[in-house]
Amino acid sequence: MDVSGFKESSAEMEMNYNRKEELKAFDDSKAGVKGLNDAGVAKVPKIFFRPPDELAEEFGSYKANVQVPVIDLRSIGGSDGREKVANEVRIASKEWGFFQVVNHGIPLNVLEEMIHGVRTFHEQDPEVKKSWYTRDLTKRVRYGSNLDLYASKSANWRDTLNISMLVSDKLDPDEIPIACRAATIKYMKYVTDLGTTLFELLSEALGLKHDHLNTLECGKGRTLVCNYYPACPEPELTLGISKHSDPVFLTVLLQDQLGGLQVMFNNQWVDVPPISGGLVVNIGDLLQIISNDKFKSVAHRVLANLAGPRISVACFFNGVVVPPKLYGPIKELISEESPPIFKDFVVSDYREKFFSKAFDNSGPNDFKL
Repeated sequence: MDVSGFKESSAEMEMNYNRKEELKAFDDSKAGVKGLNDAGVAKVPKIFFRPPDELAEEFGSYKANVQVPVIDLRSIGGSDGREKVANEVRIASKEWGFFQVVNHGIPLNVLEEMIHGVRTFHEQDPEVKKSWYTRDLTKRVRYGSNLDLYASKSANWRDTLNISMLVSDKLDPDEIPIACRAATIKYMKYVTDLGTTLFELLSEALGLKHDHLNTLECGKGRTLVCNYYPACPEPELTLGISKHSDPVFLTVLLQDQLGGLQVMFNNQWVDVPPISGGLVVNIGDLLQIISNDKFKSVAHRVLANLAGPRISVACFFNGVVVPPKLYGPIKELISEESPPIFKDFVVSDYREKFFSKAFDNSGPNDFKL
């Protein structure tokens, strides 16, 4: 399908609009949102329109003038410094569910090469890129647009390259697209080590032994999600990513300097401005469950933007998926005064429930007792 077919006037679109057909046409093009961008669309196609009630709610809202916590990891080598950092992690994870980290040990050039590699993949010859396009979630490496395309109320202005190590931590380098292969291999090594450190700090922040969450293998089952947000001609009508929480234990996000990420805090949207060399960390649904609500997995989203592209790379730590492993509220955090709030689960069941519906309906409440 020629994506230029999306170029129609508002009147024509309203008259001829068949959502199911438009979704299929977009999907069948395998060109993603960047394909629309390359075709020079001046109007956002209707499949991307946010619902009227959502837009009305947005019009009456305002952003809170507060800042997401920024935590410096430089001093975690000493006992006093580590205790201070663990306490900052505890407060941020309890009150925000989000924080940024600096001096985390990943060199700036490694971060920049990863961003460049993702951009190179998404901006390569479309015919080459199409060979990676699929909706088959069993594929370890796949390119696509809008995983919840057919379930959501509106499509998002974003394309994604997904590199999955859910089943096995071993990934043949030849499976990774050549455009970002070297950068991905190097970045994954560093971000995996950082994940181990963060789970240690999170364990200490919960009052547990430093190796508790790593012993539970919360850092296993990594997935790298490489997002590309093209410039949008009418950013007020759509979103880069709809409101959602993450169906994982922990997310470490690398973002470029364009901005657009927002987190929900006290029922208001707060910007998460990029910090040069910094990384965003957020608590996932699964960590909220096993911490028995001590830590919070909160809603976040990404705005569309007239400028672009925006590039981000999320490393999701999913835990053990295969063979099935039972997780639940940590017994050391349970007492008569603090009984279990959530039921036990296996990661595959949680993921299946998450991906069976629109992302904006996500969250751990379905697993409450």
